[in-house]
Amino acid sequence: MFKTIRNAWSIPELRKKILFTFFIIVVFRFGSVVPVPFLNVTALKGLMGTVSESGTALSYLDMMSGGAFSNATLFAMSVLPYINSSIIMQLLTVAIPPLERLAKEGEEGRKKISAITRYITVVLGLIQGTVYYFYLHNSSYNSESIVKYTSGWQQVFAAFVIIMAFTAGTAMMMWLGEQINQFGIGNGISILLFAGIVARLPQTVNILGKYLSAANQDPTGYGKYYFFVPLFIVVFLIVIWVIVFMNDAEHRIPIQYAKRVVGRKMYGGQSSHIPVKVGMSGVMPIIFASSILSIPSTIEFFMGQNVTGFWKTFFNAFSTTGWLYSLIYFFLIIMFAYFYMTIQYNPLEMANNLRQNNGTIPGIRPGKPTSDFIAKILSKVTLIGALFLAAIALLPIIFGAATDMRNLSIGGTSILILVGVALETVKQLESQMMMRHYKGFLD
Repeated sequence: MFKTIRNAWSIPELRKKILFTFFIIVVFRFGSVVPVPFLNVTALKGLMGTVSESGTALSYLDMMSGGAFSNATLFAMSVLPYINSSIIMQLLTVAIPPLERLAKEGEEGRKKISAITRYITVVLGLIQGTVYYFYLHNSSYNSESIVKYTSGWQQVFAAFVIIMAFTAGTAMMMWLGEQINQFGIGNGISILLFAGIVARLPQTVNILGKYLSAANQDPTGYGKYYFFVPLFIVVFLIVIWVIVFMNDAEHRIPIQYAKRVVGRKMYGGQSSHIPVKVGMSGVMPIIFASSILSIPSTIEFFMGQNVTGFWKTFFNAFSTTGWLYSLIYFFLIIMFAYFYMTIQYNPLEMANNLRQNNGTIPGIRPGKPTSDFIAKILSKVTLIGALFLAAIALLPIIFGAATDMRNLSIGGTSILILVGVALETVKQLESQMMMRHYKGFLD
């Protein structure tokens, strides 16, 4: 990877793209530390001090935004409105025939779908910004209000400015991502998400340092951290290696094309394959599952500490440290992996395309037998990929329960995103170097 970056740096055109991408990341980090106006920053820090440790949807947003959410900065909404908008459009494209036809119209159709995605992103950013404002407005810390103005016309003006700032930040992040797509390297939204997660790594290092400090102060009671902290680093590196290996893993369905004569030329007769990636759904099943399971803890967070009786027992059952949470998390990841597979692959359509192009799977009859065979292969590969995702997602929970090292600010989702974006960006660099016929760089 480092060799590829070094070789790309020696090419002036690619060097400009790398520098432009780095410049956009710097702008993004500046926007992530600029707080919106009319907020009591001191009280806000006290209120949001436990967000990263709460295990709620708020901590998830804070992790994805690189800490911008807990500081209520310009980019507090991060790229999640755009990601949610893209997911919504993917689902609607499958469910609504006019959108499906639009997606098949080529470049013009994709441009129209992209425009609709942008509008939905701004609307979602407006909704999330409004909800976040009301949460800040209704909260306080040590009897100090988070929002400076809580009554009269000043409250209305402050609310308008704060909500518009959050919405404008969402639109600007979307624009920054598109600038990377056009003038930089890699997928813009993924790069910004990558930068936000990387910004949280120093906090993880700081937490590990605190565990070692506790071991120094009390070697008899906390001496276990002398072993657990290095173990965490080793496990972290092993997980990265496994993700890199699984990211390129695929099952190849063999295809044989029949020979046919057209005029005086003979076509076909060659062998090929259909690649089916083991990690075809990427990190999406984990994002879906964690979003759903964070709803109970988020409701508890908004209800405050005065929760007793049945609801206290209910919320405890969905705590990130409970066995019920882990069990439901596991099954939701499996379910969403299969759901995402059904969106991406249509075995019947694949079988029809093969038959139209005189292609067959050796030993399988064309038509429904081919469709059933492809569906069976997809089901098995999806199961392997889903179990892999579930293991990566549950590993931090299991490690925390076994070692009592929790709230390390980085989990399975973060590692998957970090590794996936890094590999995707390196592949883009390699492909662009190959397009420029720079032989020898990839040897």
